[in-house]
Amino acid sequence: MAAETTTTDARAHLHGMWSAVAGSWAEHADFIDRRAAGVTRELLRRAAPRPGERVLELACGPGGVGIEAAALVQPGEVVLSDVAPEMTAIAAARVAERGLANVSTCELDLEQIEQPDASFDVVLCREGLMFAADPGRAAAEIARVLRPGGRVAAAVWGPRERNPWLGVVFTAVSAQLGQPVPPPGVPGPFSLDDAGRLAGLMTAAGLDDVVVDELDVPMRAATFDEWWTRTSALAGPLARRLESLPAPAAQALRGRLEEAVQPYATPSGLEFPGVTLIASGRRSAS
Repeated sequence: MAAETTTTDARAHLHGMWSAVAGSWAEHADFIDRRAAGVTRELLRRAAPRPGERVLELACGPGGVGIEAAALVQPGEVVLSDVAPEMTAIAAARVAERGLANVSTCELDLEQIEQPDASFDVVLCREGLMFAADPGRAAAEIARVLRPGGRVAAAVWGPRERNPWLGVVFTAVSAQLGQPVPPPGVPGPFSLDDAGRLAGLMTAAGLDDVVVDELDVPMRAATFDEWWTRTSALAGPLARRLESLPAPAAQALRGRLEEAVQPYATPSGLEFPGVTLIASGRRSAS
């Protein structure tokens, strides 16, 4: 019972945090899509949405992946979903701007997808599955809503040490606060950074032909301020903690970070390596 309560608390905490940072995601939506363009292409290549099919994007944020899928499935349908209504509102506004008549939005929790069994041909999730309090449950829900022969493609961040563009932030904030970030029991962006574990979750959910590969996703910024402004604004559950730091602590943190990013400084700005894990699978056709 205690473990269940902890998971429930972590889930509620994360849901509230995503709602709170939605404004920053709206402001930087186009940058998010540019940064993740390679990941989006690979997700769509793996899942291969076809004309007439029905696609679900989970943890959609501004909805970039589903928006890209819309033309591929025409006259089929794309559903953009997120647990935070503030996020689906952003996605809906971007859909309206583009005049996409075959795309809709709704609020869904990827650990409890309130949709009928076997109701989608494709499920997509870019950088959302790792924030599930119970990723095994989320994988099982994805398998449940897939039609026989349906495909899933999901992206999560690889190991923290291979993603210093964010890893150095966690290290510096932990040192500044004197406590681990994210706190114990709260899933963070690197919670599914092991390819074997990720493949195991999908296989245990009943998916076939599971494949997990690495994709290089370097991050570049012209200046320290450009990198830090965007990273701190989009840091999900961490963003609100950063905003609440008193001025002296915020200045001290900045000093830590300026020192930490020096190994990635080049004449043209900051150049960070990055690695994403791309997982795909399908529901048996039988």
